[in-house]
Amino acid sequence: MDRTVGRQRPLTRFTTAATAGHAFFELAAGVGMPLVSVLGPFTAATAWAAGTWTAWRAAATRPARDDPVFAVLDSISLAAVIAHLTGWPRRRTRLGVPWLTDCEGLGPRLMPYYNPILYVSGTAAAAAVLLENRFAPRRLPLLSLPLVPLLVVAQRAEHRRLKTIAEAHPAWWNRRLTATARSETERCARHPD
Repeated sequence: MDRTVGRQRPLTRFTTAATAGHAFFELAAGVGMPLVSVLGPFTAATAWAAGTWTAWRAAATRPARDDPVFAVLDSISLAAVIAHLTGWPRRRTRLGVPWLTDCEGLGPRLMPYYNPILYVSGTAAAAAVLLENRFAPRRLPLLSLPLVPLLVVAQRAEHRRLKTIAEAHPAWWNRRLTATARSETERCARHPD
């Protein structure tokens, strides 16, 4: 295959869309999205939309010599899903896989929707890592494994910042965190430790 000719990367494109779906689900649910505590909701959503569109188009048109870039993108998406599944409260299903019971303030009611979103994007990313981007070094995706604990720390830090913002400035995009912050405050007032 000519490494200068554009190629299709359907699994990478699906991973890109599923990862954006995960981020926008969080925003629509009222807990923010990655980077919103730093950039604000409009700028973060715009950045996510532009980044998703750019990656989506590039994955379908960039030549094979760019496979390493997409291998890294896919493996970072996979690392983010693993970080969610290892860094937040969970239980094991009958199949032995982790199932989140809460994550980033979404609460138990939204977990039946959020868990499948995570598993779809994680499965797509794993498939892309294994089956696409054949001109990338095979060990390149392993470099993202050390990102998992760093992403857990980053997710928790972002969640703390978002809760602080929700308490000070309640809005549509952080409404669930405002309710969570109030209930935690009331619980602490009733049961001081």
